[in-house]
Amino acid sequence: MSINYTEEQVNYMVKAYQTEPTRETVNALADELNKSVKSIIGKLSREGVYKKTVYKTKTGEDPITKKEIVEHIAGILDINASGLRGLEKSPKADLKYLWNTLEEYEINGEEKHEGCYHLVWRE
Repeated sequence: MSINYTEEQVNYMVKAYQTEPTRETVNALADELNKSVKSIIGKLSREGVYKKTVYKTKTGEDPITKKEIVEHIAGILDINASGLRGLEKSPKADLKYLWNTLEEYEINGEEKHEGCYHLVWRE
């Protein structure tokens, strides 16, 4: 069994990463310790300190698919999402607008919404 890291190296890596938990820190540790980035990530993961980078969209939001948006819309309308299949081809911004508008109606009722349409919610 070979030892890839000394106890001192592990302590140093953990402290450095906990101080600045970024990919840049991982890259710097890899260069400094002459190890691969994957090796550093693997060791930090085994030590329980590595935090996987969470993908965000350009606008800083969590990613969501059109299909998921359509499913949320169907849930608000209390209908089967398969009946809204064609909506998935709509632009994402339009789907989000529809979703947000329906949520606004659901939360506030029609009296606080400035639209022409009146929705009647089934209970």
